[in-house]
Amino acid sequence: MSDFLKNLFDLQGKNRWAIARTSVRERIEKLLKLRKAIVKRQQEFYDAVWADFHKPKTEAWLSEVYPTLQEIDYAINHLPDWMEDKDGSWSFLFPSNHSRSHFEPKGRVLIMAPWNYPFLLFISPIVAAIAAGNVVVAKPSHKTPQVAAFLESLVAEVFPQNEVAVVLGAGAELGDQLLALPFDHVFFTGSPKVGAHVTECAAKIHAGVTLELGGKSPVIILDDVKIKDAAKKIAWGKCLNAGQTCIAPDYLLCPSKLVQPLAEAIAQEICKMYGATEEARRSCVNFVHIVESRAVERHQALINDALSKGATAVIGAQFTPEDIENRYTPATVLTGVTPDMKIMESEIFGPILPIVAYNSLDEAIQFVQARPKPLALYIFGKSENRINEVIARTTSGSTCVNHCILQIENLSVPFGGVGMSGTGNYHGFYGFKTFSHERNIMEQGAFDAMNYLYPPYHQKGDKGLRAKIQRFLRAMLNQM
Repeated sequence: MSDFLKNLFDLQGKNRWAIARTSVRERIEKLLKLRKAIVKRQQEFYDAVWADFHKPKTEAWLSEVYPTLQEIDYAINHLPDWMEDKDGSWSFLFPSNHSRSHFEPKGRVLIMAPWNYPFLLFISPIVAAIAAGNVVVAKPSHKTPQVAAFLESLVAEVFPQNEVAVVLGAGAELGDQLLALPFDHVFFTGSPKVGAHVTECAAKIHAGVTLELGGKSPVIILDDVKIKDAAKKIAWGKCLNAGQTCIAPDYLLCPSKLVQPLAEAIAQEICKMYGATEEARRSCVNFVHIVESRAVERHQALINDALSKGATAVIGAQFTPEDIENRYTPATVLTGVTPDMKIMESEIFGPILPIVAYNSLDEAIQFVQARPKPLALYIFGKSENRINEVIARTTSGSTCVNHCILQIENLSVPFGGVGMSGTGNYHGFYGFKTFSHERNIMEQGAFDAMNYLYPPYHQKGDKGLRAKIQRFLRAMLNQM
């Protein structure tokens, strides 16, 4: 471990208790200062994220800057209530005791952010950690170096290093050095494979862990779906950030009779959004590129494997020799996809949409049940009964009915995974809670019922006292 990391960790440790005791007003002032810096310097971020993987300004604002500012504003507006102690209910046996729930900061926290939404998924958990009164070490992804450099500069402008510090470096090497330090909580966003390693390391230091992972998020199409409406929303959800989204629709489960019309409708929507020809889409400034050439090679291999096993490309699947160098994967819709194809084995993380046909809703539900729990599940259709049946018979980190991606927008509800797709949640109050320890505090009142319950036991009158207490409790419960 480098001396720099050890010294930084010790520096924050010395400041940890002072930050823990900051008031509501002090924490709000910190968040306001961060907000002001983001607004002032947002063009620098747009330039950086374009340089890293061609994310256009409007999409960067919609999917990164706006939700980050919304997260800050929500925390500012609700922090006084979040920090206030919450009274516990009255105790039957100890009626004069007063119990309350008190949120205290966990202490020193480590935030490890991904590259796909390098601003939002870096700043958003920092907002929650600051609101909860922690000191933070945050590591952005080295795969988006321009954004990482910007984030280091932005955070340094707002916070001293003994409160929030950004560390830069290669993922695995720097990550393992950080995970060797005894942080109180680790917040990681990334792949399930790396998430398992993070959990193993955190267990050695008994740190709390929040994992925001991914997985193959399915879309279940019901037979009463509005095809044109669904096609537009699915095309947008799949092509947003070129499919490099942890809750992107990964594959469709579609009634057999609707596969071709829906596939063609999605292809039409892709043409409307990004260009009528492959060449037009390839040069479209609104279509995000892939973060690295190796991922494009992987996408090409997945498509070729599917085509060799009988799948059909309704749109896309046409690569040029320059695409790998330019980090471009064509938006692709595949029909005739079967479970034995490699594209159905792991999360695609690219603008490729496989469509799997089904003959009954029960078959589609069983398909989802047989696979790891996804971070998101999407349902398109009109039947309320069948929508509720899908929800009741499946599990996922989040579910969105008749749209894609938008379930993360409402900060009054939690966002997080389940099983292989993650552990814990955040956004709004749930982020504040994630970075807090909910402490049980009890204060003894004037009357102490324990005076009648201390040893020695088996004295005269014990049996009668116990019987009276039990009768009293039963009577109280019957009245509830």
